[in-house]
Amino acid sequence: MTHLWVRAEQRPNEDRVGLTPEGAKALLDAGIKVTVEESSVRAIPLQGYIEAGCEIAPENSWPAAPAEAIIFGLKELPEDGSPLPHRHIMFGHAFKGQHSGKALLERFKAGGGTLYDLEYLVDETGRRVAAFGYWAGYAGAAVTLKTWAAQQRGEICGPVGVYGGKDALLAELGAELDALSADRPTAIVIGALGRVGTGAADLCEAMGVKVTKWDMAETASGGPFPQILEHDLFLNCIFARPGTPVFVPREAMAADRKLTAIGDVACDPDSDYNPVPVYDHATTWDQPALRVAESPVLDVMAIDNLPSMLPVESSDDYAAQLLPSLLTLTDLDSGVWGRAKATFEEHLPK
Repeated sequence: MTHLWVRAEQRPNEDRVGLTPEGAKALLDAGIKVTVEESSVRAIPLQGYIEAGCEIAPENSWPAAPAEAIIFGLKELPEDGSPLPHRHIMFGHAFKGQHSGKALLERFKAGGGTLYDLEYLVDETGRRVAAFGYWAGYAGAAVTLKTWAAQQRGEICGPVGVYGGKDALLAELGAELDALSADRPTAIVIGALGRVGTGAADLCEAMGVKVTKWDMAETASGGPFPQILEHDLFLNCIFARPGTPVFVPREAMAADRKLTAIGDVACDPDSDYNPVPVYDHATTWDQPALRVAESPVLDVMAIDNLPSMLPVESSDDYAAQLLPSLLTLTDLDSGVWGRAKATFEEHLPK
């Protein structure tokens, strides 16, 4: 019997989950065994999974799960170097040149396991079957606006946290912007036609921010792109890959510019293809903004788990998108799973 083991998340500030109780019930009805770990942080209460009929396991007990279990989580595993013998479904961040991903692949090679990377679950046309992108863009734009607002007060952005819902986020952010003497800033979103860019633009427009929306057509020249520096905010919503142009080069830090806040929602600072090479590490919930220049000021927001600021909305949305694929877990050799396995094998160290 196919056995899906939903692990607790071990990353700080990660309250999301990729399977709701309703989805778990659908899997059980389809003959798939579902085990859900207890979690001290998960936004969706455990009781719903109990009522759905799932088996419950202790928090972080997945390393001792049966060998045939498919371990399902969202964010990365603890970087303890241990071999990984199970099949894992998660965001591995291992196939685009990320340096930390190379160590992860070595762990799979050592243990004989397989990574079905959620970013590489794609349909026949190559389109991802599920993504958190919209809420990443939405929350990322919010924190970038908070970064800009802090600059107007002569400060750097303070800690951010979890919101009970988007209305609470909008109310808080609106009050913060209204308290400023400055007019609303201008923003440019690159990747505006995608899920991430749509979320970023929607948040900006909800806050009365004028948005310039760019996508592939506007960036096809490969740059440079001086127009980016003519906006107060730049929101990068394009994931790094070979051929991605550089949007804000290092020399922009000393340039004459209006730009003071970058929201790198895609957040690939350790990729060889980072299109925003003015910074080299992700920011955190405790320190959301990294100051990379002083005259004029330039701050970068690059939090890598932004949707967890709105964990209920983002979990519900993502789980609904992913469920049809989870229902096909009984056949891991074809469809989205077969394609994901082929991608893993292509990148596995020889």
